[in-house]
Amino acid sequence: MQKREQGKSGGAAGGTTAPQAKRGRPFGSTTGSAASASTIDSVAPSTLLGPSLQIHSSFADQNNKRIVLALQSGLKSELTWALNTLTLLSFKEKDDMRKDACLAKIPGLLDALLQIIDDWRDISLPKELRKGTRARTLGANSGVTGFGNEYEALGSNSLLPQSGLGSGSSAVEISSQKNTSKLRPSEWWFDEDGLFNLDDEGRAEKQQCAVAASNIIRNFSFMPENEIVMAQHRHCLETVFQCIEDHIVEDEELVTNAIETIVNLAPLLDLRIFSSPKPSYIKITEKRAVQAIMGMLGSPVKAWHCAAAEFLGRMIINPDNEPLLLPFVPQMYKRLVDLLSLQAFDAQAAAIGALYNLVDVNMDCRLKLASERWAIDRILKVIKTPHPVPEVCRKAAMIMEHLASDPQNRQSLLAYENAFAEILFSDGRHSDTFARILFELTSKPNNKMAAARGIWGM
Repeated sequence: MQKREQGKSGGAAGGTTAPQAKRGRPFGSTTGSAASASTIDSVAPSTLLGPSLQIHSSFADQNNKRIVLALQSGLKSELTWALNTLTLLSFKEKDDMRKDACLAKIPGLLDALLQIIDDWRDISLPKELRKGTRARTLGANSGVTGFGNEYEALGSNSLLPQSGLGSGSSAVEISSQKNTSKLRPSEWWFDEDGLFNLDDEGRAEKQQCAVAASNIIRNFSFMPENEIVMAQHRHCLETVFQCIEDHIVEDEELVTNAIETIVNLAPLLDLRIFSSPKPSYIKITEKRAVQAIMGMLGSPVKAWHCAAAEFLGRMIINPDNEPLLLPFVPQMYKRLVDLLSLQAFDAQAAAIGALYNLVDVNMDCRLKLASERWAIDRILKVIKTPHPVPEVCRKAAMIMEHLASDPQNRQSLLAYENAFAEILFSDGRHSDTFARILFELTSKPNNKMAAARGIWGM
């Protein structure tokens, strides 16, 4: 299968051949102190991460090694200085003409930032909640009391005193089994968080540093010089997708930065990197990555499901990613049509952009979308309302043309012939598109009928 053009006309990856436009932070991305610009303005300057000052463009070139070493040191003062510096270097206003901070010119910088996020994720959840399922061998070569003492009954060598041991034959059997079993050194202390456990203040500082590091990585993803480096960095993608996978329990700002980062990298992202021979730090598979995005697509947070829809729309046009996404198409197009019923214009725009590419590459989606009456009604409503962005209305009209081009959809779409004719005569912007749709539905014969006429000479 040949590569599709990334800049095809009207696609979710861009309507022209110009480079893909980057996303800004969506409104309502978080619900905490950083929920909107108004809350940011009300925060006291002392609570912000860093001072408001300017750094000249050559600062990174002269201090790149110091920045990386400060991030790797783990010292509070050095870490704060490095994060403040990188935050200022990575953020650039539209009118700012200073030089972009390029990750490729600072070796080890991306890995040092990712390590800060990984350190927070290692302590973000209690270890009891992250333990995997334990193999149960109830009644296998041992006597079990049934009072929660399966460790003792199964010959465990824990040196910790167990409360609630019963008396009688069961206790004697357990003690005799302990004496006959081979003693092994106890390793219970490895289940603790460490000798220097963090208090609430220390955990809050770790979390703040992780969010700052994710914000820097998100800012770097907006710069064209960093796209290839980040899209081919397996550790970066694994950390980002893991944050998205745990969006229910993870910090909301961290999740928002992660989803915006992969949306910016989507045109260059190949999901097969998770099965490549590159070194892996977190065992993320292609299926887990797609499932994480599908979880975000079903999220009630507007910024998250809008970004997930935009990401899927950009990924589906890559033939290398298409086989990995096709198993999720039935759930995908249903959720995208649900987003069309929302009153939020950005949600409708993201859903239309994803559906435009989805119906272009997947026949099953074209057939099912045309057979759902509520789906056609919602797409037509976007055109009739109309959507404030003309490009969204154009893509919605093109979706209808894609559906009408499939001969199997003609019978179901003929029920909307009057609606199509109304748009044809009332809206000059889409008259050509709906004229072609009506021509497809009414003028061209069915393929089966045409074959029969050719055989029988009718």
